Amino acid sequence: MLHIYNSLTKKKEPFTPVTPGKVRMYVCGMTVYDYCHVGHARVMVAFDMVARYLRARGFEVSYVRNITDIDDKIIKRARENNEDIQALTARFIQAMDEDAAALGVAKPDAEPRATAYLPQIRDLIGALVNRSYAYQAKNKDVYYRVRKFAPYGALSGKSVDDLRAGSRVEIGEEKDDPLDFALWKAAKPGEPQWDSPWGPGRPGWHIECSAMSSACLGSHFDIHGGGMDLKFPHHENEIAQSEAATGEKFVNTWMHVGFVRVNQEKMSKSLGNFFTVREVLKQFRPEVLRYFILASHYRSPLDYSDENLDAAKSALTRLYTALKDLPDVSAPANTEYEQRFNAAMDDDFNTPVAVAVMFDLVRDINKARIDDPTQAAALGALLRKFGGILGILQRTADDYLKSGGTTGGLSDGDIEALITQRLAARKTRNFAESDRIRDELKAQGVVLEDGPGGTTWRRD
Repeated sequence: MLHIYNSLTKKKEPFTPVTPGKVRMYVCGMTVYDYCHVGHARVMVAFDMVARYLRARGFEVSYVRNITDIDDKIIKRARENNEDIQALTARFIQAMDEDAAALGVAKPDAEPRATAYLPQIRDLIGALVNRSYAYQAKNKDVYYRVRKFAPYGALSGKSVDDLRAGSRVEIGEEKDDPLDFALWKAAKPGEPQWDSPWGPGRPGWHIECSAMSSACLGSHFDIHGGGMDLKFPHHENEIAQSEAATGEKFVNTWMHVGFVRVNQEKMSKSLGNFFTVREVLKQFRPEVLRYFILASHYRSPLDYSDENLDAAKSALTRLYTALKDLPDVSAPANTEYEQRFNAAMDDDFNTPVAVAVMFDLVRDINKARIDDPTQAAALGALLRKFGGILGILQRTADDYLKSGGTTGGLSDGDIEALITQRLAARKTRNFAESDRIRDELKAQGVVLEDGPGGTTWRRD
């Protein structure tokens, strides 16, 4: 049975969906004012993997990942760029889609944008005001009364009294309590605004996700996910808003993806130590970055470095090399490998252990290649099946191994011609010329592999 670590209860729990056989999952997506960095990529890849595995296990999945297209950061960046907000967000939504597609991240079933859900946002704020969980201050902002919601802090483990001791009221805020947070922000000159019962303005960030998730999935659903940095205050506030407005439990299972670190520090735009997906993909193939992300457990810290990405590249090359020249056959069912792979994934999506099972398959494929080619082909099909669940190994081995490297401008034809020259040199026992050609190709990033069936090559 599938078990998932629930950030709310702080333990792994058997996963039982609200509706048998169906999973409703909401993930906090991008705030679109800049390019995706590796931390964003990790969240996208992790929940893409979760959705893939749930579907492989027979669940009908409704996967929603939102887009925040109105926010303080967006307004600030548009002003800095002297750019229309809609033009800015459209540009970065397109960039996000391109990055996600490169990484093999499938489009979610729904991708709501905050600006398209203003009626639902206003209705949710109205319900909170009617239940006295929210109030309009003298500055016309509408705030949520944190102290009125008794379970506040359950997700993050933070005490309301401790939070209050360390909080402060910013200039221009007129809250009843420093902990209270904005649901609706009164219009300011030069900012986008919408009409509401509390006057013109725009929504606060936290209320957007509560409104979009409940509109798309209902007021009580199965999984809510996002990065670890969203646990507090964003997800804590979502719980407070949603449960106060409906009187129902909001989400059964909370999942949080660990930080990407650079030199032991969290990768973030505020620290200036982030690498955009686009920068990384200039040096490494997208599938290498995806494998690098999945080779660590989604909840653990992920240490970003060129050395770790080089190791991921080597590991992925080993997987593809095992598939080389194997015929396309159906994968066998209910094997020991599949039981072990599923057991790993059922244990809170333990991809490192699942990947280890895949490398056991590689070992056994290589053993069977000569003695039992039929068995090797069947194991190769199983390896490709597991790869499909993780979103890797879906290209042909030749296509992957012969593409994507830096080879000094050599075409496939140039490489094949040099290999033919080398073969001719070997036939005449001109080993010095044979070695020279091998070294020339190696210097150009082409690795030759001599075997019983002849010489094969791949780009490094």
